[in-house]
Amino acid sequence: MPERFLGIDTSNYRTSAAVYDAETGEWCNRGSLLTVPEGAIGLRQSDALFQHTVHLHEKIEALPQGEVRAVGVSTRPRAVEGSYMPCFLAGKSVAHSAAHLLSVPLFEVSHQQGHIAAAALSAGRLDLLDSRFLAWHLSGGTSELLYVECGADGLPDCTCIGGTTDLAAGQLLDRAGALLELPFPSGAALDELALTAEPQKGFRPRVTDCRFSLSGMQNQVENKFKTEKPEDMARFALETVANAVIKATEQAKERYDVPVLCAGGVMASRVIRARMEKRFGSGVSFAEPTLSGDNAVGVAVLAARLYRKTGADGQRVCRRSAFSDK
Repeated sequence: MPERFLGIDTSNYRTSAAVYDAETGEWCNRGSLLTVPEGAIGLRQSDALFQHTVHLHEKIEALPQGEVRAVGVSTRPRAVEGSYMPCFLAGKSVAHSAAHLLSVPLFEVSHQQGHIAAAALSAGRLDLLDSRFLAWHLSGGTSELLYVECGADGLPDCTCIGGTTDLAAGQLLDRAGALLELPFPSGAALDELALTAEPQKGFRPRVTDCRFSLSGMQNQVENKFKTEKPEDMARFALETVANAVIKATEQAKERYDVPVLCAGGVMASRVIRARMEKRFGSGVSFAEPTLSGDNAVGVAVLAARLYRKTGADGQRVCRRSAFSDK
């Protein structure tokens, strides 16, 4: 039987399903963004849950057919007490049903853990999942610098040691994109626009103990919108985020002499990536854009790890991870 694993992720703005082959390392991800009304910069959870429910079967049916050893699903944003978002219920419900009908194990992980695993796979650094490293999870709703170890259960054990204290980097970029009437989420379009501008220094937020504030940067971006060309405003926003991320990483590496892995949709920015690689060289790893944003590949990778760790070859095992809420 092939070493294939099904992953499901129903995050706030993308419906995803994936198959991962643990023997060959090959994967297939099928996902699509949720529909956000023109001019809006977000969705109500009830609307996100409805769209996931309507479209998740389409993503699964678009995957190559074949047997799977186990099913993995993200059931909450982070593996911490109280972390919850209703949109993950769509994936959880389907995953439980699929695992039951297929008589295979079900493994629950967090969305953040899935991001980290996908980035590690894409960067050719799955070895990091068995060691200690720093990870940036930079996305629409999260801007966290994490110290990651391999937990006793085989999942990434993440401790937040830095990041934003208020506005997430993705929120800042989405608000900049809204001013420019770019589609939501705006990160990719904003990055494309910024690459047409000349490099600039951007603003340098104050970073203390790896933490920084971006809320004041929104006013700076709005002022740039009034006085400068769109591409220059876009470049300013991304360079500002890069400045904060680099400084926080420098401070973290003074305490932890370990590699850095970059995950999350914001880290797909070529502006930010170029700045990080220039500063940290081979000490920093990035995922390809497809696996930077929300996807289900990382969830499938973690399902494979948990399957092997539990020795579940051909057996039905406990259908809850250590982070299950039941």
